[in-house]
Amino acid sequence: MNSNLNIVILAAGAGTRMKSALPKVLHKLAGKSMLSHVIETAKELLPSKMCVVIGHGGEHVKETIGDDEIIWVTQEEQKGTGHAVLQALPHLDETGSTLILYGDVPMIRTETLREIVQNGAGNHCVLLTTELADPHGYGRIIRNAESRGIESIVEQKDADETQRAIKEINTGIMLIPNQNLRHWLPNLKDNNKQEEYYLTDVIKMAVDGGIPVIASHPENNWEVYGVNSRGQLAELERIYQIEYANRLLADGVTLIDPSRIDIRGHLNCGIDVEIDVNCVFEGKVELGDGVKVKANCVLKDVTVLDGTVIEPFSYIVDSEIGKHCKIGPYARIRPETKLSDKVHIGNFVEVKKSSIATGSKVNHLSYIGDTEMGQNVNIGAGTITCNYDGAYKHKTVIEDNVFVGSDTQLVAPVKVSYGSTIGAGSTITKETPANELTLSRSKQVTLSGWKRPTKNK
Repeated sequence: MNSNLNIVILAAGAGTRMKSALPKVLHKLAGKSMLSHVIETAKELLPSKMCVVIGHGGEHVKETIGDDEIIWVTQEEQKGTGHAVLQALPHLDETGSTLILYGDVPMIRTETLREIVQNGAGNHCVLLTTELADPHGYGRIIRNAESRGIESIVEQKDADETQRAIKEINTGIMLIPNQNLRHWLPNLKDNNKQEEYYLTDVIKMAVDGGIPVIASHPENNWEVYGVNSRGQLAELERIYQIEYANRLLADGVTLIDPSRIDIRGHLNCGIDVEIDVNCVFEGKVELGDGVKVKANCVLKDVTVLDGTVIEPFSYIVDSEIGKHCKIGPYARIRPETKLSDKVHIGNFVEVKKSSIATGSKVNHLSYIGDTEMGQNVNIGAGTITCNYDGAYKHKTVIEDNVFVGSDTQLVAPVKVSYGSTIGAGSTITKETPANELTLSRSKQVTLSGWKRPTKNK
């Protein structure tokens, strides 16, 4: 824990341009709320205290994040950034420094924040600035003409034409010594066009007090992009995905089209992994060596071991897939499924909460639920495990080397014993004997002279 560091995240804005009932900071980037991104990055710095200032939809924000380690502070009236930090002031340490972050600036990197903290050693103020080709909407950095030191920040609406031509902008992210923050915040004035208490005014207070203000800079401008509209959120989503794709490419992953992949969590890949277009990875996904994920697949919280091929349009959630399996196309594997090595799950097959042992195959149009399946089992097309009686789920056990004919219903709880063969079209309700053929069929009859109904003309 860094006992010298407090963090305050401002997350009280209404986000009216989002045109949404959802608080702005809860809108998602890469499958996770913008505020969650900022909190996770901030925690990497191990602060002694972290305050999140909430306002619009604050209770919903607090409940959604659900983090008991955070100090939640409410800004009842939206009177500017300085007023927001003032609400958190009673919770901050007497000594050390406070890093100010924003819940709608979700892509700030840990490395950038660490540099700010390092630059602030010795009770310096640190301001994160960068240059933009189009600085419209941002506060401009005013520097001394001779020393080039920072003198103040002028907001867009208060800037004159000369100041608006300045390209260096204030990102809003800053580090301020707590002893100064306690003195400066109560003395902020709202004598500006917005009639708000600007946090940026503390920079001029620092300069006037002879306290050094150090400029720090992000490696990438996208780190400090804020989100005020759905359009800006969509732009940031693409940036996030391209950056993630570039990291995968650098690690040796083959992406057929890096612009058509979405990672909404963490994707870890072995060597020689190949991913086709329009695949979505959610939560934590692990792909072993030589895994191939074909087009239009969705994987969420999944481990896939070496050499497995996932054919197009497959959907796999909260499952473990063994080595050299073949999944799909059009397969759905639901939570709590575990497939051993060399298992085949074919087209239009659904598997739920089941274990399937090495070498078994469910290749066509079947449902396997709440099932324990042994090795080298062959499940014929159209087979269904009838696991639900309307109130409770029941288990089906299929032992090794079983052959189940097409269009079979296995009514759970039921056991299909070792080596059994089930004749096509059977309904099995009792345990079958090992190494025997079991079937249940009506006698086939033909009704001579029967005529198919026709419509009256």
